[in-house]
Amino acid sequence: MLKMTDVKKTFRTELVETHALRDFNLDVGEGDFVAVTGPSGSGKTTFLNIAGLLETFNGGTYELDGQDVSHLTDKKRSQLRNEKIGFIFQSFNLIPDLNLFDNVDVPLRYRGFNSAERKKRIENSLEMVGLAQRMKHLPSQLSGGQQQRVAIARALAGEPRFLLADEPTGNLDTHMASSVMALLKSINDAGTTIIMVTHDGHLAKQARRNIYVRDGQVSEMTQAAPSIAPQLAAVP
Repeated sequence: MLKMTDVKKTFRTELVETHALRDFNLDVGEGDFVAVTGPSGSGKTTFLNIAGLLETFNGGTYELDGQDVSHLTDKKRSQLRNEKIGFIFQSFNLIPDLNLFDNVDVPLRYRGFNSAERKKRIENSLEMVGLAQRMKHLPSQLSGGQQQRVAIARALAGEPRFLLADEPTGNLDTHMASSVMALLKSINDAGTTIIMVTHDGHLAKQARRNIYVRDGQVSEMTQAAPSIAPQLAAVP
């Protein structure tokens, strides 16, 4: 599904050369749920940006769903990203002036789906996250946990091959974080591959696999203990 081999990423200025990733190696299979942890500045965000085709890299190879993306043009990278990758951000990134329906609709319009197809996808994804009855609400009328569920619905509406989640519970209290994590696990159980960057060790242990990144390299990889996904928590 995702395979990085000896990936390198270096940021250069006139005075400083920073090695964000050094011979980074990771293989993620279809249907996997990988939690990525590590100290600040370890390279987690750089890895996530490269995995999501938001940044290029200086060396090594990256295969996404069997395709080598190392030398794709910006246009091809954008097309592949829109078709196969869903993003979930810590800050939700919802458009405040648009209701839930229209927020989920925005990326689908870029994909060129007709109105009937978009409507079906929006309603299905909002139903999946338990917010179908609130699709005409504005983000400001929702709790933080509900807003993150909308962000997840927006990602799911495009039916991506895998989700990249950057600190998806970082702005939530413990109850809301547990609810969102339960939702992610249910999505993974349904077959969607998930890579999640988190500082929360308790949440990381709920993923199928844990990797630890330090100094731009995968320094530790563990298999999480098997567990039964909890029932989807009620919408707060």
